[in-house]
Amino acid sequence: MAVCVALLRGVNVSGAGKLPMVEFREMLAELGFGAVRTHIQSGNAVFDSDLPAAVLERMIEGAVATRFGFAPETFVRSAEEIGEALVGHPFGDADPARVHVFFLRETPAPDAAKLRALALPGDGWHIGPRRLTLHTPAGIGRSKLAAKLPLDGPMTARNLRTIAALAALAG
Repeated sequence: MAVCVALLRGVNVSGAGKLPMVEFREMLAELGFGAVRTHIQSGNAVFDSDLPAAVLERMIEGAVATRFGFAPETFVRSAEEIGEALVGHPFGDADPARVHVFFLRETPAPDAAKLRALALPGDGWHIGPRRLTLHTPAGIGRSKLAAKLPLDGPMTARNLRTIAALAALAG
């Protein structure tokens, strides 16, 4: 079986999308996934499955909707993809809390001129397969670039600290 990482968008944020992690783990195990574990309260799970990512995403979204009453956008990546997101960017030893990976359905092709116009001094970005990595030294909450990313479609973001923890869980 392959090791998979599920990233759910908008879980346990400001009282919305309540998803108790114990029940979430139970639900994933009931779906037939093996070795289920979660990280923090924001909808991150690592498990074993041989099903394709797109099938897993639909299964998880549907099961959460049925059991918890909302359908968070779900992104499933392989352990290898999570590892590549952790190391496959040019920001070196930047504070991992200031580097965020935005996971998308497709590899983004944003307008570089728009990105440069929005960036504060020191902000940076890197495009990888189905992701955009954003470095905001002043903090993501102060970044015009983060607030107005010219990206289309669904996405979810995690900082490198969380990505590192998920990579460790994925082994």
